[in-house]
Amino acid sequence: MTNVLFVCHGNICRSPMAEFVMKDLVARAGVADDFFIASAATSTEEIGNPVYPPARRELARHGIDCAGKRAVQLRKGDYAKYDYLLGADSRNITNMLRIVGRDPAHKICRLLDFTDHPRDIADPWYTGDFQRTWDDVVEGCTALLAHLGYEIPR
Repeated sequence: MTNVLFVCHGNICRSPMAEFVMKDLVARAGVADDFFIASAATSTEEIGNPVYPPARRELARHGIDCAGKRAVQLRKGDYAKYDYLLGADSRNITNMLRIVGRDPAHKICRLLDFTDHPRDIADPWYTGDFQRTWDDVVEGCTALLAHLGYEIPR
């Protein structure tokens, strides 16, 4: 079982998009039982809130439902629980390390570090461009699965 936690600032846009895209990809690949996938925030300001409506609409536009997801915060103990703790951007990585302490097993990185063009995921909270964030998330999740040795069905 591979345990993956996606992390962004508030857990209402990028990280839940990544969580549900990844769940969709592993389901389509027939390997959902090989994964535990979740998402969390580094901040407390959105705790308990649902996925931001434009992010929810972008997921729905691609046939993905995120009903019931509520923002939660990353906890120190999550480091031991997950094999991969994947931040949406460099600032998230800094804040994740503040919460968990150290990263001796090198579990913490940006999702897009698995791609051929490592970078931060575009933040739709500021850009309003949820399609671009979708594209970044799909690229990152697909690259992560390839890194783990899984083939993604087209």
